[in-house]
Amino acid sequence: MKVTLKLFASLSAYLPPEARRSLRVEVEVEPGSTVGDLLRRQGVPEAQCAILLLDGVWVAPGERAAKVLEEATVLAIWPPVAGG
Repeated sequence: MKVTLKLFASLSAYLPPEARRSLRVEVEVEPGSTVGDLLRRQGVPEAQCAILLLDGVWVAPGERAAKVLEEATVLAIWPPVAGG
């Protein structure tokens, strides 16, 4: 099944080079795959995932490893940011 992975700011480095301009890539995953499975597969450090939205809904850090992905899910992730 296919899901869309969007990685913003410094996390875009974990996208394939051809996807870095659009900040998104469609990924084929096995049914029953979790958010944690996808992060590990893409090499995205979970500690760098400050904000994670699954179809526009925030997923708490403690729920991410077990949250099962569904067909056509959009997973959007932002790293920690600092401002001033």
